[in-house]
Amino acid sequence: MRTDGPNVTVARVFAGLRRAALLAATLAYGTSAAWAQLPEGPGRAETEQLCKGCHDTAKSVSVRQDRNGWGATLTKMVGLGLKASNKDLQTILEYLTKNFPAEELPPINVNKARAIQLESRLSLKRSEASAIIRWRKANGGFQSIEDLKKVPGIDFARIEAKKDRLAF
Repeated sequence: MRTDGPNVTVARVFAGLRRAALLAATLAYGTSAAWAQLPEGPGRAETEQLCKGCHDTAKSVSVRQDRNGWGATLTKMVGLGLKASNKDLQTILEYLTKNFPAEELPPINVNKARAIQLESRLSLKRSEASAIIRWRKANGGFQSIEDLKKVPGIDFARIEAKKDRLAF
């Protein structure tokens, strides 16, 4: 019996196409090559292991947050089902804070900012950022930080702590 007949050749071609498609999908969704972009250092392995199954690296770390922001993000991920030890979470927090710190950015204009910008720059919950957007649409723009106190459902202390980052 021949092992190199047309059926074997076709099977090899299809196997090669499957591998190529898998590689293309892997690269497109960042589950392989994008993780290679993470800097070496303590916490990289834990970050790769716990995060790469759900996230595109470039997108995840592009937000650039301070320690509190990364802590809030990790807390949110645990709430969404991330299973990790406290030690691993602390290691990841240190890694992200060191390698992807908040950049000095101009103040965020609360009258123009999108919800994701409010979340990341002010360390707000998604529901709080949405509440600000809804209030802004219903009532017009904010004139001062005092106007933000009128928005129901937000932790004003978080906003007060970052008032130097706000513009109106």
